[in-house]
Amino acid sequence: MFDPREKIALFIDGANLYAASKSLGFDIDYRKLLKAFQKRGYLLRAYYYTALIEDQEYSSIRPLIDWLDYNGYKVVTKPAKEFTDSLGRRKIKGNMDIELAIDAMEQAETVDHLVIFSGDGDFTTLVEALQRKGRKVSVVSTMSTQPPMIADDLRRQADHFMELMSLKAEIGRDPADRPARQTDPVTPASDGE
Repeated sequence: MFDPREKIALFIDGANLYAASKSLGFDIDYRKLLKAFQKRGYLLRAYYYTALIEDQEYSSIRPLIDWLDYNGYKVVTKPAKEFTDSLGRRKIKGNMDIELAIDAMEQAETVDHLVIFSGDGDFTTLVEALQRKGRKVSVVSTMSTQPPMIADDLRRQADHFMELMSLKAEIGRDPADRPARQTDPVTPASDGE
């Protein structure tokens, strides 16, 4: 599936990968993910795409974005759009498909193998276009959920489908590595008490 002489680029649809790994019951260790693909070939770039809610004072995704940015990922963000649906519910939309597609087409000039971490069927046309340029395309998502999180057309179009669950041992975060939940501070007793 991978040739060690290949130049590889990763394109991670952050929201899609997060939803898939959560549905499979594990967290992604992004350091391990980089190492896993560095072993498969020459990893030229690793892109991570996500939309951010700008007016929030604190975003739970901000520490991850900062870590990725300092640790070998090219992070691509844009402001999420907030709107109210027909039932009056507040909704947030942050689609990064166009940004991912443009970057993939640009990288097709220098990369041999593109790996897309998404099950979104909208990427089927992108995969076809990359293949017409003579590039190999792998797609990482899951069929292990009900319903599967990968569109059938995308899975069929890709040169290789990589089941996310089969990568769990290689790229999953060890639950022991998770920071402990903060509880009430305990004051240690001194020796004389």
